[in-house]
Amino acid sequence: MNFRTAAVVVALVGAWCALWGSISFANVLSGLIVAVPAMWFTGSQTNGRTIRIVPAIKLVWLVTVDLVKSTVHVVWEILTPTDYTDETIIAVETQLEARSHLLLLVVAITLTPGTAVVDTDPDTGRLFIHLLHAEAAPQVTQHVRRLAELSCEAFPTVAPDGLAHVEEARP
Repeated sequence: MNFRTAAVVVALVGAWCALWGSISFANVLSGLIVAVPAMWFTGSQTNGRTIRIVPAIKLVWLVTVDLVKSTVHVVWEILTPTDYTDETIIAVETQLEARSHLLLLVVAITLTPGTAVVDTDPDTGRLFIHLLHAEAAPQVTQHVRRLAELSCEAFPTVAPDGLAHVEEARP
C-alpha cells in the first residue's frame, strides 16, 4: 500500500466517522471494513491524474463567493417591487481542454442562483447559459472562462504522452 492509497483510506475512514458523528473504535473499524475493500475493488491507480491544491482552493472560493453574491442579488430581485430582470440565453465558448471539465462547470454555474446552464455542446465545449440580466452577459462570459481556466488548472487532464498538463491561457 503506497502513501497515496493510505491517505485515501484515512480520509475515507475520517468521512465515515464524520457521518456517524464520533470517532470510536467501532466507527474506525467499520470505516476500515468499508474503505479497504472499496479501494481494493476500485483500484488506487490515478492514471496520471492529479489535483492541484492551490487552484482547487481558488476554484472553491470563487464558487462560494459567487453563491453568496448571486443569492443576495436574487433575494434583492424578489424583495423589490419593480422587476428589473431582462432574461436571456447566451452561448459561452470554453477552451479546448475545458471540454473535459464541462460537468464541473455546469454544476458550478447552475449552483449559483440567477444563472442556469440550459444546454451544452460537448463537441465544441460551448455552454448555453440562462441569465436574469442580459446586460451582465460580458461579465458572465469572462467569469465562466475564469471558472474553466481554474478547473483546468486544478484538475489537469492527461496528455496522450501520459503526462499531466495544463494548456496555456489564451488571451
